[in-house]
Amino acid sequence: MSTPRRHTRVRTIATATVAALVTLALPGCTAASDAARARGPADAATAPAPAPATKAAPPAEAAPTPTPTPTYPLSTAPRTIPAVREHVPARGPGWKPTPDARVVVAPDDTAELSDEAKLLAGELRIGYGESAAPRAGDVELSLDAGAAGGPESYTLDVKDGRVRINGPDQAGVFYGTRTLKQAVKSAGSAPEGTVRDAPAKPQRGLNLDIARKYFSPDWIEDRLREMADLKLNQLGLHFSDDQAFRIQSDTHPEIVSTPHLTKAQVREINALAARLHITVVPEIDSPGHLGAVLRAHPDLQLRDTQGRAVKGAVDISNPASAKLVDELLREYIPLFPGGAWHLGADEYQALVYRDPQASFPQLASAARQRYGPSARVQDLATGWLNDRAAVVRPSGKALKAWNDGFFAGGVTSAAKDIQVEYWTGKENGARPPLEYLREGRKLVNLNDEFLYYVLGEPNQFTYPTGKRIYEQWTPLVLRGTTPVPASYGPQILGGRLAVWSDLSGAQTQAQVAAGIQAPLAALSQKVWDARTPRLPWSDFKALADRL
Repeated sequence: MSTPRRHTRVRTIATATVAALVTLALPGCTAASDAARARGPADAATAPAPAPATKAAPPAEAAPTPTPTPTYPLSTAPRTIPAVREHVPARGPGWKPTPDARVVVAPDDTAELSDEAKLLAGELRIGYGESAAPRAGDVELSLDAGAAGGPESYTLDVKDGRVRINGPDQAGVFYGTRTLKQAVKSAGSAPEGTVRDAPAKPQRGLNLDIARKYFSPDWIEDRLREMADLKLNQLGLHFSDDQAFRIQSDTHPEIVSTPHLTKAQVREINALAARLHITVVPEIDSPGHLGAVLRAHPDLQLRDTQGRAVKGAVDISNPASAKLVDELLREYIPLFPGGAWHLGADEYQALVYRDPQASFPQLASAARQRYGPSARVQDLATGWLNDRAAVVRPSGKALKAWNDGFFAGGVTSAAKDIQVEYWTGKENGARPPLEYLREGRKLVNLNDEFLYYVLGEPNQFTYPTGKRIYEQWTPLVLRGTTPVPASYGPQILGGRLAVWSDLSGAQTQAQVAAGIQAPLAALSQKVWDARTPRLPWSDFKALADRL
């Protein structure tokens, strides 16, 4: 907050016979000076002279020095991550927490906003209340279904010593509280003026592989809180792979690894995520990456003509494979109330063989039986993806699959409502992103060149840096370092930073948390506002460290 300029100076003039104290104040602070200015020079020349004094007047008592009116420079935007997209400056002292301040919610909005209000009050160490008449110093949260903008938009007004955060939905109001919290954290106060803010992309978040490395519930919940302050709204949870299956199962307890998350712990994680407006997106990867399941069900293992087991792959021509996976899907759908589900579909190793039809005649036969004489093994894999999507679709969840599970040139194709999670152009079956976009598909960006944090850095992976994401990546950069044309921007739904635990012992949980901190902050900036950031990286990093 700016400090009022001090306008009063004192000059002492001494003579041999008299000493007088003259105080210079702001012009126009007294009625007498206003009257003199009103008369003007001409009036002063014609005004009657004062009557001569008949006797010496007693010394005049010094007039009190007037208190100057505070003046403030135009405010600047609050320092937050991600940066707010629009700030209308104003002159004023701004707002900062005081002992009497409260976060208040009108009675009509209490049911929807009390969680957001109580969280903010605790973070700012001020009171909470329900009130239709906020008082000086308060922070008021309110909903307005008719407000302009999407559900994650908000307006934050700082005026007359109060703060008002308003949005059309709870999520937007919540993000307004994150802006206020960070503004106070970074500068001690929120600047005068109006913030109008909304994300550029609807999907923003972190993908976490807990199958190959166990992460504790406390660690996951800490990441959720970190994500919420960065206005990220999606946590992908990859909990099944060749190495382990990490969530309690009642239908197939034989596949569950130790350690694992209990269903009670998963419910607690989901409950916290919901309060923080984060969707947890579970992933049971299939028909590949099922090694943990196959250890308990070796009869479902895919084998080639030589009898060799194919790592992690189930035999998709065997109806028992689909039955087991569908039982797991139906068991876990109600455990995850969020609005999205990841079907996996990547790296089905049967398709890396030079001639899948010859190497896996049982798959080729099943493909022809289902899709006709020209069908191939890739069509059977596409049918598997569509069948699993049909199991999840009635739940209303958005459907996702990795991009190398979508094949071109087959007699069948993946359902159009499955979002493409684009991670690579290098795997078998993977195609350049423009091919998916030209089909009209919607994509989410997990570019392995920028956004893959692979433990141990195998296969030429290197740990991503926040600086590189901040300076070189945007949601349009789906593969490598070259962006797709901006005209495809609306089809790109957002992006996530992905932690993969390939060499699980390479880092501790604490090291992973520290390692992803700057990349996650940089990602949050670029999916909230894909324009070139105003701050240079050094300033952004310093702000991230402070927050």
